[in-house]
Amino acid sequence: MAIGWLTILQSVPWADMVSHAPKVASGARKLWDSVGKNAPETPKPAARTRFSVPAEAQSLGTLQSRIDELESAFEAVQSHMAASSGLMDELVAQNKQLIVCLETQRRRLGWLTGLLALTGLMAAGSLVVGLLR
Repeated sequence: MAIGWLTILQSVPWADMVSHAPKVASGARKLWDSVGKNAPETPKPAARTRFSVPAEAQSLGTLQSRIDELESAFEAVQSHMAASSGLMDELVAQNKQLIVCLETQRRRLGWLTGLLALTGLMAAGSLVVGLLR
């Protein structure tokens, strides 16, 4: 099972991932900024279009309560969108940190593998020298 994971980790182009991480992060930030800026505005009362209202819903109190409900739902959606945008920014920052940590660990693993190979060669050399005496 460990060999499968090792193969998967070796097949990932880590250098490319690290080099492209800032581009991905800035693209995600631009996307979320544009989504936040393009939130639909509430139309002004003069710009509202007329629509047909059933006779039983024509009382002003009913219409006003319906408008209040829609405005509160709209505000809830906007606040949820802003919270989602903040969460996305945090996730992008964590993703950057994760990629940097993984690249550091990959380098350390390379050094440790080299040192282990060197230690094995030294042990084999000392074994051969000991057998020749």
